[in-house]
Amino acid sequence: MIIAKNVTKYFGGFKALKNVSFEIKKGEIVGFLGQNGAGKTTIMRILTSYLPATSGEVIIAGQDVSKNSLAIRRKIGYLPETPPLYSNMTVRDYLKFAAQLKNIPAKQQGVQIDKVLDECSLKSVQDKTIGIISKGYKQRVGIAQAILNDPEVLILDEPTIGLDPVQIIQVRNLIKSLEYKRTVILSTHILSEIQQIAQRVLIIKSGKIVVDETLENLLKQPGANLEDIFLRLHSAKENE
Repeated sequence: MIIAKNVTKYFGGFKALKNVSFEIKKGEIVGFLGQNGAGKTTIMRILTSYLPATSGEVIIAGQDVSKNSLAIRRKIGYLPETPPLYSNMTVRDYLKFAAQLKNIPAKQQGVQIDKVLDECSLKSVQDKTIGIISKGYKQRVGIAQAILNDPEVLILDEPTIGLDPVQIIQVRNLIKSLEYKRTVILSTHILSEIQQIAQRVLIIKSGKIVVDETLENLLKQPGANLEDIFLRLHSAKENE
């Protein structure tokens, strides 16, 4: 479903990504884990064709992102760290606006909007103005717009940032419910987030993939958890 080969990205003289390579199968939920500034958001933006890679290749559903960006965008749902919401619109009107932007046929828009309102548990606030609903609901609205066109790939960048504990659980459950329906890439620096949701873990550090393993294999040792693994890895790399 997704293949990245030797992806490198420079910002001026700064090398943000260094020959990043990985493959993600259809239906997987994969967690990108790393400290702030490690390169998580940069690789997300390259996957969604918002940024071009300096070198390397990204293939999604058999198509090269650099050559078929418009076609790729139709296959991807993207939730950036700050959801692109309009506070003066109602939830339903915003989703209708998003449906038009995504070129969903007019006859299908109502059906798709009702579907994502149900999937994201938003029916109770569909007629409320986005500016007055809670941050947890806003994140759900962001996810709703991302899955509105039934994308094959869903990319979520820090989907629970700034939420309270109850809201975090609600959004995690929503993401988990998408398992097997879509290929999901979840970018976060919150260790427990990955352990609760993902099947597989990619750890990125200083622009390089340093771990690519299933969650099951990572946690095989008795009492092992991602926090210990991440801290041990980080400490080892710092001391090299």
